[in-house]
Amino acid sequence: MKIAAFDIGGTSLKMASVLSDGNIVAQQSAAVGDSDGEQIMQQILAWLKQQPDCHGIAVSAPGHVNPFSGLISMGGAIRRFDNFNLKAWLQQETGLPVSIENDANCVLLAEKWLGKARDLQDFLCLTIGTGIGGGIYANGDVVRGGRFRAGEFGYMFNERPGANPPNSYTMNKVCTLKVLRERYAELTQQSWENVSGEEIFAGFDNNNAQCVRLVNAFYDDICVGLYNLINIFDPTHIFIGGGITSRTGFINELLSHMSWFGQRDTIIDCATHKNDAGLLGATWHFINQQRI
Repeated sequence: MKIAAFDIGGTSLKMASVLSDGNIVAQQSAAVGDSDGEQIMQQILAWLKQQPDCHGIAVSAPGHVNPFSGLISMGGAIRRFDNFNLKAWLQQETGLPVSIENDANCVLLAEKWLGKARDLQDFLCLTIGTGIGGGIYANGDVVRGGRFRAGEFGYMFNERPGANPPNSYTMNKVCTLKVLRERYAELTQQSWENVSGEEIFAGFDNNNAQCVRLVNAFYDDICVGLYNLINIFDPTHIFIGGGITSRTGFINELLSHMSWFGQRDTIIDCATHKNDAGLLGATWHFINQQRI
């Protein structure tokens, strides 16, 4: 069986044809301007026309996703998807069976299906990008919450709120790559769009004092979140995904900071499938839905 898989992000759409064993046989990505939901839907339909032998559609989407009904109550960066049933729309447009799941849960499912969590019953996934996402696998199943909002790790407070709005003190606002770029841009008096994470970490490697301070604070803020998650969920493992994990030495640097917190029982490691995780997790969710 060949499945058309889509991983929807705020700035890009990943598309693939995936076999039921997880083998990706065709793959493409497209830029998404201004988080444009209409553009995403048309790109999905265009890809499906190029893959007429697919037997179904599997979608990884941001926001609060009901994986059973297909309703997206909040679309994350894609405001067009607020209170929108993408599953029903795709079924009507194509006549194919469709499944949809939250993007962080898809990373979780990919790890369970074809990654380091195959034999695990209690683990978490934490994704670090423009925001912080999360997935929870506890007692042998995905934890989605009463309103399909579980795993929003980015909204945890990293410090006590002060005079600014409360969301100014969450993980989303203190330890993402975007925030790291913004802080460096402010120090160097330039636009954050002109600053790359690679530039900052290169400065860190070369002992640039500003970069060392910013990167150390970045790691410490991630560790605060990990400390909280370990004590709330008691996972045996936490797998971290996102572009930052492509950095050589990332996990060792993070563990060096984590050692100060005294949490040594939980294994912290990089997620297995990097940019393909959403596609593979969506595919696994589709296969399970068809079995049901």
